[in-house]
Amino acid sequence: MNTDQAGSSGTQGSRRTSVLVVDDDPHLLKALRITLQAHGYAVESAADGGTALRAASHRPPDVMILDLGLPDLDGAEVLRELRRWSNLPVLVLSARHGSSDKVDALDAGADDYITKPFGLDELLARLRALLRRVPDPASAPTVAASSFTVDLAQRQVRRDGDVVRLTPTEWNILELLVRNPTRLVTQQQLLLDVWGPAYQTEANYLRVYMAQLRRKLEADPGKPRHLLTEPGVGYRFMP
Repeated sequence: MNTDQAGSSGTQGSRRTSVLVVDDDPHLLKALRITLQAHGYAVESAADGGTALRAASHRPPDVMILDLGLPDLDGAEVLRELRRWSNLPVLVLSARHGSSDKVDALDAGADDYITKPFGLDELLARLRALLRRVPDPASAPTVAASSFTVDLAQRQVRRDGDVVRLTPTEWNILELLVRNPTRLVTQQQLLLDVWGPAYQTEANYLRVYMAQLRRKLEADPGKPRHLLTEPGVGYRFMP
């Protein structure tokens, strides 16, 4: 996974718009990175679906460009997993020209679809159109609950006005949940993103850390209002 930033025209407010490009073709990745940088975007790339999902959860971009033909997961599978916890706008690009492929991708959660080969001007125009549909996330970097606030920009949590010290693991879990308010985040997704693929069956890790977060943040840890468990499935943040 590579990150590159440049330019100033691809901006939202005063910050550069971030794009996650997901494709296993290194030549296309390079061409898109150069083009997007030249138009002022901050570009991150991933060559497979697992890397893309981890990148989207740890450092959510403003928009994703996703190829359907990936080496580990089909692009539609990536979309279905992403849509369980994120509303991130996604532009699918694919060499598949059949209408059924387009319908499948859109039903899985794609916002737009462009077929290869494509013109770079059209790609940029579609990106701009997608970004016009979503608010600037920098305009609301703080998420508030009844007894605590989470400042995503400063990576800081306060409860009743006092800073709450979290471990890096506690922060990673909390950040993923609060970036997706009201959405169910599965145990598997949390374990994958926070600990890695070798820990996807270790649900006990989550139980321990969620208990710690509730003790630090909930007014009544035994009856949480904000960090909720969906038994056997995952967790949900309710503002």
